[in-house]
Amino acid sequence: MQPHTSSLMTPKTHIAIIGCGIIGALTAYELSQDSRFRITVLDRQQPAQGSTGAALGVLMGVISHKKKGRRWHRCWAGLERYETLVSELEAITGETIPFNQNGLLRLCFEGDDMAGWQRLAEVRAKQELPLEVLSPAELAERYPQVQSDDVIGAVYSARDRQLHPQALVQALVQAAQLNGVQFHIDTDISHFTTHATDDSSHHCQTIHWGDQSLEADQIILTAGLGSSPLVQKLQPVDEAITTPALDIRPVLGQALHISLPQPLSLKPQPVINGQDLHIAPIGSDCFASFRRNRPNEYWIGATVELPDDAGNPPELEQDRLDALWQTALSFCPALADATILRSWSGLRPRPEGRPAPILEPLTGYDNVLLATGHYRNGVLLAPASAQWVQAELTARLEARLSAQQ
Repeated sequence: MQPHTSSLMTPKTHIAIIGCGIIGALTAYELSQDSRFRITVLDRQQPAQGSTGAALGVLMGVISHKKKGRRWHRCWAGLERYETLVSELEAITGETIPFNQNGLLRLCFEGDDMAGWQRLAEVRAKQELPLEVLSPAELAERYPQVQSDDVIGAVYSARDRQLHPQALVQALVQAAQLNGVQFHIDTDISHFTTHATDDSSHHCQTIHWGDQSLEADQIILTAGLGSSPLVQKLQPVDEAITTPALDIRPVLGQALHISLPQPLSLKPQPVINGQDLHIAPIGSDCFASFRRNRPNEYWIGATVELPDDAGNPPELEQDRLDALWQTALSFCPALADATILRSWSGLRPRPEGRPAPILEPLTGYDNVLLATGHYRNGVLLAPASAQWVQAELTARLEARLSAQQ
């Protein structure tokens, strides 16, 4: 993307992005290529430490059942942008971003609608996207490490991907800094200064933390689970306007990092998906440009553990990890020789009572946008979310300039 040129007489619009996970970092990077914007990113912790740190980076777009409409276009926007973004960032930063382009193998079990998968493959063929429905014999020939009498077939998507979310965010931050983006990390926002506008709305003028403050023209909340308390802090005091609560709840995910004596004999190595868990390779034979040679290592995960009725996340329990491990062994018995290196857990932001993600202006405010609550698809949907923010900000800027003429 080429930088957008603007008149030297027009002051830049100052954009404050709160949250430096994949959504905030990618939004900052994309906006930094428009010279009309000055961008500051704030986060209460280091980049990619929240829900992005709880992501395996599996991009399930083509193999999803989304065929048309906004949801499909958001999925495809993510897959399409990553094909150029990874190499773009590597060229800018000199860093390597692990990117597995070997596709995704989705195992099918009793009760799966194989005819439905075939219909989806026909739709994808018209979209010029490969999607293969494999019989048990074809699966056994191509992927001999998958062994289970319960598997009735599989679907292989060559166009789906897997990448390393944390490495991606670090590269985005570095590239955005080179474009002039300022980052305030370990910044715990205490409150906001707002004022009423002539049209019975509110305008957030200043962000405060510690003894520091920042004035911004537009504010983007991309803080995942941290977005709900931030919206509470934005609530005007003793004002007629009531900003609806933002109900985003934590969903716990757990995974295992394992090492095998030798790699699974899958060449090339796709991500395997079955019974709602992934066997995701980490090693250099799938991440072709990865600088570390770990061809024997895999992620096994992740669980989906919903909060209680009050919205509190479930407790960590070994039983759930044990069940996850047994499920993986049931269709890939070669994992029995693995050494478990570590377990992992993290929380994902799930909107309550509405679809994910939340991409909309904050009710009652003329300069606050929400790009949050992506649940399990934050990495896949990050490019589309950044594009939505950019379109909203561009429209607002152009409307303001038009009104001034």
